[in-house]
Amino acid sequence: MDIAQKFNHRYGEIFQIPQWQISEEVGEVPGIDGRKMSKSYNNFLGMLDTPEILRKKVNKIMTTDLLPQDPKDPDTCNVYQIIKLFLTDSEKSELRSTYQAGGMSYKYVKDYLYEKLISFLGPIQEKYAQIDDSYVHELLAKNAVIANEAANQKIKQVYQAIGFR
Repeated sequence: MDIAQKFNHRYGEIFQIPQWQISEEVGEVPGIDGRKMSKSYNNFLGMLDTPEILRKKVNKIMTTDLLPQDPKDPDTCNVYQIIKLFLTDSEKSELRSTYQAGGMSYKYVKDYLYEKLISFLGPIQEKYAQIDDSYVHELLAKNAVIANEAANQKIKQVYQAIGFR
């Protein structure tokens, strides 16, 4: 992005600068150990994890030692911080109220998270399973003409801007 900005500053608006968009809600998602979720920390829930692996990872999510009858703070609960990404506003509100009222075990909310993950990831994993090398090669071939045309147009703009040709 810095290169594109420097180029545009010097030669005019040639490159479109991408605008990042990160919802505050997902700015930093806690991993299963409570730190920021990251593949480097190996504390992530993988989109292609099997149901068995997801179950193990969800069960390992760090929680407090509060008893089921104790009220809990959803804003400090790692499980809630993850599950809220898969809930509708009404589901979030209902779960938040249940947390604060007490009477809910961490096992219950982890099971709920697991079910939400399975229903969200199922279609993604099914589509991924259908993708093979021939499908990828077909897509690349089909879109190569379009991509090359766009790249050639951009190169012409760059050459013209810097005075080549």
